[in-house]
Amino acid sequence: MQSSIQTVPVSNKAFWAGRIMSGLVVLFLIFDGVVKVLNLAPAVEGTTQLGYPESLVPGIGILELICVAVYVIPRTAMLGAILLTGYLGGAVATQVRAGSDLFSVVFPVIIGLLLWGGLFLLDHRLRALIPLRS
Repeated sequence: MQSSIQTVPVSNKAFWAGRIMSGLVVLFLIFDGVVKVLNLAPAVEGTTQLGYPESLVPGIGILELICVAVYVIPRTAMLGAILLTGYLGGAVATQVRAGSDLFSVVFPVIIGLLLWGGLFLLDHRLRALIPLRS
């Protein structure tokens, strides 16, 4: 079934803005996931302070890296964005439950906005699904 929605090709500036936004998110999440997989002290300390057992840290890191890998593959990027949204939503819920400061609660939301914003600028299917009009 053909879609009747026509999308305008994204400008070169918007394309590179999307690449940069997505790239920053991917770099941060890879760093965060690797630190967790390697069970480094800052990741273990931060996770246990939030109420999770130390034994879960590597598994959380593996899950994060799998979601990032799905996001990085252009064909599955939307599925990856959905999975990462769930992951980041869990991070927000954990920070709220732990009574963390405002920045710790809002930071995963910012990462999610960059994640979807970058994908929106790069993927014509998403722009067709959510047409923004000026």
